[in-house]
Amino acid sequence: EKYCEPFVGGGAVLLDVLENCHPKEVLINDINSELVNTYCQVKTNVETLIERLSDMQTEFWDADTECRKVIYTANRQKFNDLKVSDNGDSLEKAALFIFLNKTCFNGLYRVNSKGLFNVPMGSYKKPPICDAENLRYISALLVNVEIRCGDYSQCTDFIDENTFVYIDPPYRPLTETASFTSYSESEFGDKQQIELGRFVDEISAKGAMVAASNSDPKNTDSTDDFFDNLYAKYKINRVSAKRMINSKGNSRGAINELLICNY
Repeated sequence: EKYCEPFVGGGAVLLDVLENCHPKEVLINDINSELVNTYCQVKTNVETLIERLSDMQTEFWDADTECRKVIYTANRQKFNDLKVSDNGDSLEKAALFIFLNKTCFNGLYRVNSKGLFNVPMGSYKKPPICDAENLRYISALLVNVEIRCGDYSQCTDFIDENTFVYIDPPYRPLTETASFTSYSESEFGDKQQIELGRFVDEISAKGAMVAASNSDPKNTDSTDDFFDNLYAKYKINRVSAKRMINSKGNSRGAINELLICNY
């Protein structure tokens, strides 16, 4: 009857659940405040958001490559200024967040140690900066969804025996060079993975049904039993998943990932 995503991210599973399963109560959460703000604006202010994105799209589509670089850099700077001040126009921040997501390299969200978005511009002919139909549809799906920003542990009070919880944390890197911990300024290393394992134990004890995704260390080291040991009491499924983001196109492909379930 209830659904919870403590690390909602792009919300692909969330939107599928909302569209097809119609749970009575839904809670989503993420530590990325700019992402959470964007969800809130899509939920409550979608028509004004569409107007701003439509203007941005027209300006960007009509510009040549050099002008696009100027527009992109200016919008990235404006986003970072609003992010740092933390008291700017929430709607403007959401519009800039979507603009950058649709025009940056590979749709990547990455920040530096100061929390500033630092991804360069991608090369797209007509990026869908304003997909009005999709934004309205998602806004309607989010109507009854509670949206929180912060650490995943703050979802504990919502979760009970009637809740399905999908956990999609920052993945454990398969190699040192593959480490990607800059989705937010917060670190998510092995210590945090172990703490998350305790959280899974805690909500499992409450009777919730839990599925958690993560990388499979055995892709690169067959002796690495980190998750096999951490989640030994649960069912560990190794599933083939396509990696969509890689600097080399031929390195985007199927790789094993883990789906850990307490059922």
